[in-house]
Amino acid sequence: MSAKTTLDKMLGIDYPIIVAPMFLISNTKMIKAALASGMTAAFPAMNYRTDAELRQAIQEIKAFSPKPFGVNLIVNKSNPKYRSHLKTLLDLKVDYIITSLGNPKEVIEQGKKIGTKVFCDVVDLKYAQKVESLGADGIIAVNSRAGGHAGNISPKDLVTVLAQNCSIPIISAGGVAHGKDVVDAISWGAAGVSVGTIFIACEESDISPDYKNAMLQYGEKDIVRTTKLSGSPLTVINTPYVQQLGTKANLLEWILNNNKTLKKYAKMLIALRGMKAVEKAAFGATYKTVWCAGPAIEHVKEILPLATIAKRLTREFDEALAATTNVDASTMVK
Repeated sequence: MSAKTTLDKMLGIDYPIIVAPMFLISNTKMIKAALASGMTAAFPAMNYRTDAELRQAIQEIKAFSPKPFGVNLIVNKSNPKYRSHLKTLLDLKVDYIITSLGNPKEVIEQGKKIGTKVFCDVVDLKYAQKVESLGADGIIAVNSRAGGHAGNISPKDLVTVLAQNCSIPIISAGGVAHGKDVVDAISWGAAGVSVGTIFIACEESDISPDYKNAMLQYGEKDIVRTTKLSGSPLTVINTPYVQQLGTKANLLEWILNNNKTLKKYAKMLIALRGMKAVEKAAFGATYKTVWCAGPAIEHVKEILPLATIAKRLTREFDEALAATTNVDASTMVK
């Protein structure tokens, strides 16, 4: 499949947009609203504490709509739930799996057997070429403007270098707040985009009112990176607690992350600890506020239904696409 193939054609949806899987935020209500809006969406398997809850969520979405959706899977073998999560996703034949933080070889091999597509998070060309050689169906190009775990390369530069050197579809992840951003990504060589931050404060999200209000009160200048929570760069709102906590890993954390023997297990331990801290902040009133978001927070001004945010994004996309071909949007549909 050529990188020129757009995500909507690849998955049989209306728009080349994934509502990104967001830790603690994505839920079945959000997935359903995204599917009903002509997009696709994914959620992290780690958002569900038990296998029964994960299975119920997948079955609920499948019963609601036949349209494709995905699940994000942490493939680091030190993830204690990796095996059970993978088995569930394969048993229920989810449409696609988005892999993160590890070697996706097994997921790709197992997915091909049942027709489940596998898209792999990458932050550079080296890893993109590796997952392509393993047989991945697509690349999630995590750039420097992503919310949550972010890369170091700008959206345009990352998509451009991947498009020039890879033959599988590229999905740009990070910095998308307007429909024109989607058109721009496709013009660089992307097949579509993954969008998270502008959906964090939607009505369907179950995060705390404080978190949602913070999405309205803070802006792009307030987004900082921290390695304190997961060992990998994580973009968060620079609240007073984050300022107190600091954003750099301490000496012990650095040693654990850079020692070849300990790194595999240390990363997951640090990540699990970080997940618990983020979870407490996301759902409860606490001074220890660690709220994930990307620079696109600048465009979050209201708490709205996901469908309203999606409709605005797709309308902007249609208008921007029409403008690139010098066709008035009002004449596109007869």
